Amino acid sequence: MRLKDKNYVVIGGSSGIGAALIKLLKADGGEVFNFSRSNPDIEGITHHSYDVQEDDFSSLTDKLPDAIHGVAYCPGTINLKPFIRLSTEDFEQDFSINVMGAVKVLQALHKPLKAAKGSSVVLFSTVAVQTGMAYHASVAASKGAIEGLARTLASEWASSHIRVNAIAPSLTDTPLAEGLLQSEEKKEAAGKRHPLGRVGTPQDIATAALYLLADYSSWVTGQVMAIDGGMGSLR
Repeated sequence: MRLKDKNYVVIGGSSGIGAALIKLLKADGGEVFNFSRSNPDIEGITHHSYDVQEDDFSSLTDKLPDAIHGVAYCPGTINLKPFIRLSTEDFEQDFSINVMGAVKVLQALHKPLKAAKGSSVVLFSTVAVQTGMAYHASVAASKGAIEGLARTLASEWASSHIRVNAIAPSLTDTPLAEGLLQSEEKKEAAGKRHPLGRVGTPQDIATAALYLLADYSSWVTGQVMAIDGGMGSLR
C-alpha cells in the first residue's frame, strides 16, 4: 500500500485511461477523488459530477482534503479533419477542453498541492505534437500548449515541491478513440503503423501516470514522456 494516506484527484476518470488510473491508485492504497460527467462506479472512491467546460472547479475544492498529493487531468479530444475543414470553433473547443480545463483545475488546486509538501501533476499530450501528422492540426495545437504549460509550471512550482510532467500517448483503445478502432480490421491496421505492432491500452498509459504520480519518480519533473509504441521516434 505504497500510496496509503495520500490523496489523489483524477479529472475525467469515468472511463478509458482515467478509470484505469483510478484502479491503480486504489490498488496501491491511495485515496481517490474523481471529477467527471459520469460516475465510473469504482468501489472505494469519492465521485463528484463535473463538466470541464461548464462547471467552476474552484467551487468544488471544499469537498477535498487540505493536502493533495497528485492530480491527473485526463479529458481529451480527437477531432481529425483536414486543416481547411476545421472551424475556429473546433480549435476553440479543443483548447477549452484540453488546455483551459487543466488551467482552471490547477489554479484551484495549487494551494492543496503545495500543502502536501511533495506532490505531482500529470497532464496528457499526444504523439502528434512531436511527430507531424496530417489531420491533427486542432488537437496537436492544443496539446502542444499542454506541453508548454507542463514545462512552465514544473519550473515555477519546483520550489513548492510540486512536480509537473506530461504523457504523450499514441492511439489508445479507449471510448474516445472508438470511431478509429470500431472494427478488428481498423484496430489491426492501426496497430501495424506502430513499431511494436499494436495500439495502446488504457493500462499502458495509466501505469506510466502512476509512476509519475508516485514517489518512484521523485526526481522527475518538466518531462514529456512518450508512451506511444515507438510511433514518435522509430521507423
